[in-house]
Amino acid sequence: MSSSPGPRPAASSLNAGRRARELAELADGAHVDVLVVGLGATGAGTALDAAARGLSVAAIDAHDLAFGTSRWSSKLVHGGLRYLASGQLGVARESAVERGVLMERTAPHLVRAQPFVLPLTPLVPPGQAALARAGLRAGDLLRAAAGTSRATLPAPRALSAVETRHMAPALRPTGLRGGLLSWDGRLSDDARLVTAVARTAAAHGARILTRARALTLDGSGARVRDELTGTELDIRARAVVNATGVWAAGLVDGIRLRPSRGTHLVLRSDALGDPAAGLHIPVPGESNRFVLVLPQGDGRVYVGLTDEPVDGDVPDVPEAPETDIGFLLDVLGSALDTTLRRDDVVGAFAGLRPLLDTSGTAGPGRTADLSRRHAVLTSPDGVVTVIGGKLTTYRRMAQDAVDAAVAARALTAGPCRTTALPLVGAAGRAALAAVDAPRRLVHRYGTEAPAVHALALSDPELGRPVVPGHPVTGAELLWAVRHEGALDASDLLDRRTRIGLVPQDREAARTAAAGILGVASGTG
Repeated sequence: MSSSPGPRPAASSLNAGRRARELAELADGAHVDVLVVGLGATGAGTALDAAARGLSVAAIDAHDLAFGTSRWSSKLVHGGLRYLASGQLGVARESAVERGVLMERTAPHLVRAQPFVLPLTPLVPPGQAALARAGLRAGDLLRAAAGTSRATLPAPRALSAVETRHMAPALRPTGLRGGLLSWDGRLSDDARLVTAVARTAAAHGARILTRARALTLDGSGARVRDELTGTELDIRARAVVNATGVWAAGLVDGIRLRPSRGTHLVLRSDALGDPAAGLHIPVPGESNRFVLVLPQGDGRVYVGLTDEPVDGDVPDVPEAPETDIGFLLDVLGSALDTTLRRDDVVGAFAGLRPLLDTSGTAGPGRTADLSRRHAVLTSPDGVVTVIGGKLTTYRRMAQDAVDAAVAARALTAGPCRTTALPLVGAAGRAALAAVDAPRRLVHRYGTEAPAVHALALSDPELGRPVVPGHPVTGAELLWAVRHEGALDASDLLDRRTRIGLVPQDREAARTAAAGILGVASGTG
């Protein structure tokens, strides 16, 4: 990709002042070509795709950027190996292509290669190990077919037992025959990806409006309530896209979903010997299911994930049940020399996958067996709903949704541009390596890292970590309020940063967050 930086902060900045101005414009009767409801990865991606084609766009969310499923992922950009193994060849190839787009063109500052080790323990018999080796070779062929370079994703290879334990010191040495090393894409943070997509859409003229709830929806717009003031307004649009994920059926009739819960644990990295690589730990009794150990580089490790059907009402924030936590600890215990107890779990989170139910019935069945392919559906009154899929393929989902909206409403629009459109902060690898700022900031902010670092240097209070033992500083919170649309402490601690994934850390950071909001209250 080009090494030139993306949009300037002023053009892409989201804050309370901009939100108020743009809501007022819409309340005064401004029409838009496309109204997008939902600002997770797919909704933000749809706003960017439409705006980049020259369409006027408003995108709203009842809560915040990445409030729903998008922030509860494994923070991975998958190459599709799992789908290849289950025969979903189209989904596998699409995943590999979209992984390459993110890693090499649109977001190399946010997505980097992550090594993974599959330990060959006594629970992995030679036959299963041979199948795993074949699968990794197939995954590497998929990488090549998708056009992703070897420099971006190194080749898989076998490891000795000594090498395996060097990369994952907590593994049980007894019976360990070695390991299989592979590589995949890892996000610095899924919520940061959504924020970058939304800000890039804003730089292309999209109105990005959080705390704006769609009360009713049809093909010509929506009745919307400003959740900060209670004021209601009508937003008129030539096309409407419903990208609300697991809540999609609440706005458009005829959508059938089978939500699936994915739970992750949060552990302190030192509890696992500070692993240098992620782990694929086979689930006993399952041939193609693994628990992932995911080092985050901030003193935390995520462990996940489950795949359990969810019935009933969809909560705003799902809870991780104790049964899921116990299951994940048990699988860890099958491979680790370290005994992890419930007290070692410092946090847990769960997200709901918006899987499309194509069975025609709501009968029993494993959600793990449902396809991760997305669908774009148009209602009789013209609302386009995009559903299913996964984080890795958000860009393609957005492209398909805008294609459908343009066709259904006969909009005049240019071609899709997002396969080569850098997100805010993106640049080529060489340019990112030359950015004069701490590497951790470059991996989160890309070419904007020097501006964030300058804030930290401007005031000793801003330069200090918000929570002891966690790297996030006050400068990052202030940047989030001024440029990333954060409106309250939850936005700061739960989505612009992930301090809140550990309840103890969240509580410790509340005072600092309140102070930053007070300092920045005049921004806009």
